[in-house]
Amino acid sequence: RWPNLSFFAAPTMVVRLLASRAARRPANLKTIVYGGAPMYLADCLRAIDLFGPRLYNLYGQGESPMTITGLSQAHHARREKLETCGVPRTGVEVRIFDEEDRELPPGEVGEIVTRSDCVMAGYWRNPEATARTLRGGWLHTGDVGSLDEQGFLTLRDRSKDLIISGGANIYPREVEEVLLRHAAVGECSVVGRPHAEWGEQVVAFIVARSAVKSEELDALCLANIAAFKRPREYRFVESLPKNNYGKVLKTELRRLLAGEPQQAQGAS
Repeated sequence: RWPNLSFFAAPTMVVRLLASRAARRPANLKTIVYGGAPMYLADCLRAIDLFGPRLYNLYGQGESPMTITGLSQAHHARREKLETCGVPRTGVEVRIFDEEDRELPPGEVGEIVTRSDCVMAGYWRNPEATARTLRGGWLHTGDVGSLDEQGFLTLRDRSKDLIISGGANIYPREVEEVLLRHAAVGECSVVGRPHAEWGEQVVAFIVARSAVKSEELDALCLANIAAFKRPREYRFVESLPKNNYGKVLKTELRRLLAGEPQQAQGAS
């Protein structure tokens, strides 16, 4: 109906569009800008296959909305860069800091920090939170990631979503990416569950397209990631809790697990 159509969508909306019978490669489509949450590699490849090189990813947060990095349409043609969030936008600096706010070299994983004229002035009537978040003149995003030698940013996870089991760090997205390779897995979300001995254990919530056994998913994980990262339980659900933008609410899943008695957790 409209020429040179561009629109913004959360990754969940793009996935729903892919599943729609009305989804085709319209001649009037110029760009699909997506952001608000990471897009899984499998979904990104499907979108490129259907829509062609018309995708543009923006990474940011409320304190610097959609302004930190961008993965352009040209970048989407590079298979090896599809799991990144792109490069810093014009006038934006991005670094990776350790827990002592020291800059880390390329390839090292730490907190993503940024500074630019796009960063907020501060939180309304909350100077303590402002000082904590903007310490040293850098916006501390609370996101965990790394930069490569070319300056492409890879988002690992939110620091609050990190699972620590037996002293080892487990990034939920890494596990989710593997689970989504199974044709029967429509959606999934991986969270940590409190555990008396290990601190946390990995639990995967699965929305299945068709029948699939936990043993199949376990074998897939063991073949692709370290054994300690594999889920200790697979829960099959009809849907995942999401906000109005289609972003999965991991807090709700963690709250569900935290409310269960220890003896009912039964992980192997």
